Amino acid sequence: MEQDLAERIAAHPKYQELTRKRTGFGLWLTLAMLVVYYGFILLVAFNKSLLATRLGEGVMTLGMPIGLGVILFTVVITVFYVRRANSEFDELSHQVTQAVKS
Repeated sequence: MEQDLAERIAAHPKYQELTRKRTGFGLWLTLAMLVVYYGFILLVAFNKSLLATRLGEGVMTLGMPIGLGVILFTVVITVFYVRRANSEFDELSHQVTQAVKS
């Protein structure tokens, strides 16, 4: 019986739509995170002088706010994913559940 349920779920068009949208969205966010993170790492590796540029007369350098930006970007895209998952993806999941129960 469980195998039959799994096959009905996998064959349902809404489930296929859910997996396609969720995978595509996840790949775009992953790509964005990789670009931001490795962009920062490449700056550290190849342009230390830019990151070491002082901002004002204190000890703050340009690398500090850029590094903080990388961390904040991670939080923002996580919130973005969770919001979309809790609305669109959960709704599609609910539609699949209701359709295969009947």
